[in-house]
Formats: sequence, C-alpha cells, structure tokens
Amino acid sequence: MGALERGSLPSDLAQGRSRFQAWREQRTGRDRIPGALWALAVRLAKAHGVSRTAGALGLDYYSLKERAEAAVSGPPASSPAFIELPSPVVARTGVFEFDNGLGSTMRVQLTGYDAADVEALARGFWSAR
Repeated sequence: MGALERGSLPSDLAQGRSRFQAWREQRTGRDRIPGALWALAVRLAKAHGVSRTAGALGLDYYSLKERAEAAVSGPPASSPAFIELPSPVVARTGVFEFDNGLGSTMRVQLTGYDAADVEALARGFWSAR
C-alpha cells in the first residue's frame, strides 16, 4: 500500500469528515456533538473501524468505541413482564384436604372448579388463625 493510498479516505468517511468540520465551524463554545452526527460516526465506525473513524472525524476513540458497542448490543433488555394466564378448568370433580399444621383440617369436594379458586380457598384457610 503506497503513501497515496494510505492517506486517502473512502468517500463516505470523507463526507462524514466534511459534516463534522462544518458543524465545528458553526458551533458556539463547547456545544455537544448532535445525536445525528454521533449516529453517523457510529455507522462509519461499523464500516471502517473505530480507530480509523475516530481519527478521520477528530473524535475521542473511547467515546466512539463506547457508542459503537452500545449500538451493537442494542438497548438494554427489559425485565420480563408478568403475564397472567387464565387458569384452565383442572377437573370436573375433586376432593381437597387442607391441614394448617395446628390441628385444623378442612376437606372440600368441588365440581367444575378453577385452579385459582382452589388456591384462594387454600390461602384463606392457611391464613386464618
């Protein structure tokens, strides 16, 4: 690779450099880099590498690397949402015997019941003292 090839930039990277230079010339003070320019820099880093892109655009290597890695990994995974499913009818007829460990027992025969109904019945029995 000759010196001329080593110094030349791909067209998209050269255009990105021009956009950053134009922004730097018109900014006032120490304005933050707009999100659209960061997005452009991240796209260019994916195509040409973080080091080459940071050098061509005049950006901090580590800031660009952090943003490029965040873009690859995507947004943080949200915690799983609780989804309540309707309980199916467990059986047509059932006999349940509950013991609270304090000497009380309850025997129930149910017909056409839901599992949620049995759970509510058991919780009510075990919580009563």
